[in-house]
Amino acid sequence: MPPPLNPAQHAAVEHMHGPLLVLAGAGSGKTRVITHRIARLIERGVPAKAILALTFTNKAAGEMAERVHHVMKERGNKGSAKGITICTFHAFGLQVLSRERKALGGTFTIFDQGDQLACVKDILQRVERDGDRNFDASAILARISNAKNAFMTPEDYREREGDEYDDITKVVYPRYEAALRNFRAFDFDDLVCQVGRLWGEKPEVLKRWKESFRYLLVDEYQDTNGSQLALLRLLADEHKNLCVVGDDDQSIYAWRGADVKNILEFAHHFPGAKIVKLEQNYRSTAPILAVANAVVSVRTDGRHQKTLFTEQPGGEIVQVGIAPTPEAEALFVAKGLKACMTDEGRRPRDMAVLYRSNGQAKLLEEALREHGIPHKVVGGQQFFERKEVKDVLAYLKLALNRQDEISLRRVLNYPPRGIGETSVERLGLHALAKGWSLWQTVERVDALTDVPAAAREGCKSFEKLMAETRKRLLVDRVHASVVARELTEKAGIKKDLEVSSGGAPAAARRWGNVEAILRTFKNREERVTKKGNDAAHEADLAGFLHALTLNFDDEEEAVVDRVTLSTLHGSKGLEFDIVYLVGCEEGLLPHNRTLEAKATDATSQDIEEERRLFYVGVTRARKRLIMSRAKYRLQRGKPMPRTPSRFLAELPEELLNTYEVKSVEGASMEHAAEAATNILAMLENLGK
Repeated sequence: MPPPLNPAQHAAVEHMHGPLLVLAGAGSGKTRVITHRIARLIERGVPAKAILALTFTNKAAGEMAERVHHVMKERGNKGSAKGITICTFHAFGLQVLSRERKALGGTFTIFDQGDQLACVKDILQRVERDGDRNFDASAILARISNAKNAFMTPEDYREREGDEYDDITKVVYPRYEAALRNFRAFDFDDLVCQVGRLWGEKPEVLKRWKESFRYLLVDEYQDTNGSQLALLRLLADEHKNLCVVGDDDQSIYAWRGADVKNILEFAHHFPGAKIVKLEQNYRSTAPILAVANAVVSVRTDGRHQKTLFTEQPGGEIVQVGIAPTPEAEALFVAKGLKACMTDEGRRPRDMAVLYRSNGQAKLLEEALREHGIPHKVVGGQQFFERKEVKDVLAYLKLALNRQDEISLRRVLNYPPRGIGETSVERLGLHALAKGWSLWQTVERVDALTDVPAAAREGCKSFEKLMAETRKRLLVDRVHASVVARELTEKAGIKKDLEVSSGGAPAAARRWGNVEAILRTFKNREERVTKKGNDAAHEADLAGFLHALTLNFDDEEEAVVDRVTLSTLHGSKGLEFDIVYLVGCEEGLLPHNRTLEAKATDATSQDIEEERRLFYVGVTRARKRLIMSRAKYRLQRGKPMPRTPSRFLAELPEELLNTYEVKSVEGASMEHAAEAATNILAMLENLGK
């Protein structure tokens, strides 16, 4: 039998009506509270279909759904969780917009991250006048995203004086929105923002959704932004049955729009709220928790006071290793991990190395490789952002919706069929001049005399391929997995990957990604068949394709026995027996971008977010935490002294075992020579 709920957890589970804020410290069992609360609501007669639980990742939503069903059985619950909605904010927004298509004026498609970047880059090419200035499209998109999530229209956008990125965003934002309208598309932010606008403008639509969902639960509430808060306030403004679970000490995503004030001011937004604090930690030892509590106890941005504690006895004191150079620090980490594996029998997958910036990973990877330590780097390109996967999905989206110009432009000449960029531009101009859609222009290409013969033939072969695909899906009702495989063969995608990937291993890997998406369709069809539904139904398949577009999580990776290397942001939600937290220096943690900002209130808030990021790193450790820093790092080719992170310096000495890492023994000759050269150069400069 699982252990009983502790008193605080029990209070959160038993609360029935009205707003509830569950302040869940790191490792305090928040998911257990959410799942038991859902089961308890159903026990009390709340229909599962009246419950909406919102998360931030598809993986978290899937795990929560599984645990709810498990808890229902565990508690001997006679009710059923069938019909409950557990999904991400964006997936819920897509559900609302899809069902309310009439109110929105018809069908739409979704701009994924790649489409957004391509659109902004295209606009920049058209509006930039300074040939010596290249703007980062991602930085502009971030500003547009933040504006949208604050319900700021292009007309409302206010640039800050002297900020050239704000200046260019002011120009790009309205053109970006016009491009979305022309493509009949929404981007990811719109999936929440447009729901808020729709509900605000059409009370009758909002009423339907309020009647559908009478109990709301939100996980990781500290990560919500302005538009998500607005959506929740609209949906809960009558029944008030909103339970949010989060930890303001772990709010680390302000750079992508999250607002820590949402959780700090919950009682203001939802008057009469009950607040429950989960402070008993089930993850870490007492010495690690002592450091964690000390880190956040000096926050200056206002916080919900709570102190983590554990009933576990003992535990190792937290260590701090001070290395002469970054190379020595990396070797210190590698040797420590190796000793854990060989002397203690630790599994690599139970250990992690965390750092503030991706640039710190290179030396660490080299050191781990030299010591034969298997490892993986968290991050990289997401599965559904890979070109070959997006190409297959674009073909199927277009087969279902010929007005999906984004997908049409993506695959019209892929694999190459003689329709170059100039021909595509001509097709677009003809569509604009004649009032046709781009698909209609492709269908009528023979009437366009200025389109080269090769491009005309390519358009006709493409149109024939898409007509056959559409017929197979919608008339013959063939499963999407079968149609997609036929399409990849007819279009020549596999052959193109073999030619364009730069070698057999890369081609095999990319084709493996195509096979993975085909398996995804196959798995879906098997699930739907068990339910007795028609897997080839147009609306159902279209919704599934949209859902795949929203899948930010990478494909499920088999459990491998490797040490995890990750940024602190990437480590959120993970935990390990042994954690190395490296680069605890001013300029790395907190990061230089924060330290170099102007002395404003925003700077103070940024520093506090860096503190919370440090706290997240500390609380990833279950049994052993080792922090490290370097005394010197190269800057413009010269070794410069480094200052300990203020977060490290603020910790009471009695909580730490601090020692010098005096040797680079075990390094390769190249690294040892480089470290020695750096130190000698440093001493020489100091002598001058």
